[in-house]
Amino acid sequence: MRKREFAGTPVGAVGLGCMGMSWAYAESERDDDASAALIREALDLGVTFLDTAQPYGDGHNETLVGRALAGRRDEAVLATKTGLVVEDLASRRIVRRGTPEHVASSAEDSLRRLGTDVIDLYYLHRVDPEVPLADTWGAMAELVAAGKVRHLGLSEVTVAQAAEAHAIHPVAAVQSELSLWTRDALGVPGGAAGGASDGVAGAGDAGDVVGWCAANGAAFVPFSPLGRGFLTGTVTAADFEETDFRAANPRFQEEALRANLRIVDAVREVAARHGATPAQVAIAWTLAQGDHVIPIPGTKKTRYLRDNAGAAGLDLTAADLADLDALPSAVGGRY
Repeated sequence: MRKREFAGTPVGAVGLGCMGMSWAYAESERDDDASAALIREALDLGVTFLDTAQPYGDGHNETLVGRALAGRRDEAVLATKTGLVVEDLASRRIVRRGTPEHVASSAEDSLRRLGTDVIDLYYLHRVDPEVPLADTWGAMAELVAAGKVRHLGLSEVTVAQAAEAHAIHPVAAVQSELSLWTRDALGVPGGAAGGASDGVAGAGDAGDVVGWCAANGAAFVPFSPLGRGFLTGTVTAADFEETDFRAANPRFQEEALRANLRIVDAVREVAARHGATPAQVAIAWTLAQGDHVIPIPGTKKTRYLRDNAGAAGLDLTAADLADLDALPSAVGGRY
């Protein structure tokens, strides 16, 4: 697989988001043994940039990733997060907690679950509006000084917040949603040029976070580059099980989903030009946003892992990118 650089370390151009192995998507299909094997196969394929977090199954996902990496820890760049706490697992009720005390204790918990002495990339999962960002970020910087964390990152922040943190301690990465139907991190609210805001508080005023990362030596890490599976072209009806996050997601409701299929149709047209899959085109589009971009599509299935990894070798033409950039805004809010 082609490589990209994270904080001076070469990593696979396409990473792996591990959340769906533990919760949010088709939870009835959860299979820890199969997921652990998939993570190890990812390493074999050169997919070395791995992403997890404490809330994903209330610690389950970190434990799973740690188990999968046993004996192979040095082959992966491992990212996890602090700043969110699961109050109720069944309803997925989560609260923000950015106190220095929580940062310190959650890091110890993550290290234990992951079975490692050091976390390569530690994100602030969400900024806590009740705690000054400087206090939270300062506590995270103390973990770097203590040798428990190598690099710090932010998730779903504005350019102003990234700059504030960067002035205290270097921001090595920013992770935000970015895909062909969610382009706010490019400073394009609503999903495409001229589109309206997708309705998420603050979604339209984040600024050009991707550009800020490029200018400041940080990686930009798109999560959900496949639009929660929609951009693969395999989701054509709202037939999710009750516990699936998408069952209540505005963009997957019947009327919105039907309208959004026009986006998939255009992606299919580009894929046909290259003998590629829609998923590969969607991921390749994120890669084309800059050499500092490292998308982390998630999956529980080997065939999709291999398909996603193949996107690293797909070079979209200027005409392809123009067609994709002209796609309409998605119908329905992001959450």
